Amino acid sequence: MESTPSAASGGPAELEQPSMKKIEHKKMKVMVAIDESEGSFYALKWVLDNLFVCIGAAPETSLDEVGMMVLVHVQQPFQQYVFPAGPGGAAFYATSSVVESVRKAQEENSAAILSRALLMCKNKMVKTETLILEGDTKEMICQAVEQVHVDFLVVGSRGLSKIKRAFLGSVSDYCAHHAKCPILIVKPPKESTK
Repeated sequence: MESTPSAASGGPAELEQPSMKKIEHKKMKVMVAIDESEGSFYALKWVLDNLFVCIGAAPETSLDEVGMMVLVHVQQPFQQYVFPAGPGGAAFYATSSVVESVRKAQEENSAAILSRALLMCKNKMVKTETLILEGDTKEMICQAVEQVHVDFLVVGSRGLSKIKRAFLGSVSDYCAHHAKCPILIVKPPKESTK
């Protein structure tokens, strides 16, 4: 049986001092789902204020040590449905010019949304990538989580009632049950009553 010098001399055992090692922080890849709602931008602001260290606040932290943000925006696919018109119920399809016009408007809307979000990230000096996907929002977000290998997903909450959530479905609720990573649902702040 080996003994420590203090135990061998019969004196009280010395307390070991914790080693002063530099704590290694994992660079986290955080995905934030963005749409035109103020709730999603509030969630982004919350992430920037609470999860990412501002370089100005910690000068010893370099941009590479902070981690990375992935902003994802999902567009609804345009369906060329038959539009019934007239008394006989004659069917009309959307022309290619209408389809192209809708696609262009969607692209401009997505660019404006992501531009606003990127500016917020740039102001906090957070390295950011963007994704624009097309399809069902909740399914595409969960697929993107797996494909991009993010560590954490953040979505905003619109604050739907239970009835609306049952009929409309909730993106945040779906992601909470199907995303393959931890998820944070950021509720909007309570509005002050007048």
